[in-house]
Amino acid sequence: MRKPWNRPDLPVYSAATTGKQGGNMNICTYVIAVSMTPKRMAVAFYKGTLSLQNVQHHPHFILQLLASDQYKLVRLLGQKSGRTIDKLSKLKDSVGDYRGFNCLNNAAARMACDIIEWVDAGDHMLAICDVVSYANLRDTDLLTTGLLREKKIIRA
Repeated sequence: MRKPWNRPDLPVYSAATTGKQGGNMNICTYVIAVSMTPKRMAVAFYKGTLSLQNVQHHPHFILQLLASDQYKLVRLLGQKSGRTIDKLSKLKDSVGDYRGFNCLNNAAARMACDIIEWVDAGDHMLAICDVVSYANLRDTDLLTTGLLREKKIIRA
């Protein structure tokens, strides 16, 4: 049986960030709404990543809720480093501009987030964010950690 924290079937997100080296995207599964009014999210960024570096210098990003048919993106966005590979060039026509960020055209939804506070959370930094705008892009099944386990992309 899995460890208790790996048992829930969680939604999978991608954070679109920007910085001195340009845009980047990662995979986020440690994400949760923490306030209704104002709408706030907590998003964990893995330490040492380009995405964390970007949001620490430019505290705004787009949180993209991924659709189930986007499971193959996890190998690129979550298992490769933006420090060694230009992820956006690999995505080509799948990316468009949203509020000045390179974002996935086919995500299920997106939220523009402004970071208001940081918490050191061990191997991640936890960003507490205000959601300043959002858009539902398509009504579809969501990508979850359960589907990633089923496709053998993750083992947790």
